[in-house]
Amino acid sequence: QVQLVESGGGLVQAGASLRLSCAASLRTFSNYAMGWFRQAAGKEREFVASISRTGDNSEYADSVKGRFTISRDRAKNAVYLEMSSLKPDDTAVYYCAADFTYYRSILYCPLSQHEYDYWGQGTQVTVSS
Repeated sequence: QVQLVESGGGLVQAGASLRLSCAASLRTFSNYAMGWFRQAAGKEREFVASISRTGDNSEYADSVKGRFTISRDRAKNAVYLEMSSLKPDDTAVYYCAADFTYYRSILYCPLSQHEYDYWGQGTQVTVSS
């Protein structure tokens, strides 16, 4: 059974940094592109960042470019989201997701939540002003 388990969320002040982790129980982690999405209260879930199955390519939402970094560790079957210069607008539940991209380019980074096959339960990030 596939499980994605996020951790690392919390309450921080504006300008602080936070690192989210996602542990993935995927049979072959390297067959999956990984992504982070977030959903603020009363809003739709939105794309934050994604990383190709090899880790050689990544994509970011304009709102987080230059502040957030996505990475993955094949040995640990984990994906991370390093967040810096956090703003109150970054407050949301952050979700990790996995998309089976074995038959696509190794550089493919899915952007749409509809492409993803598996989702975690989410971790809350709250940024106070």
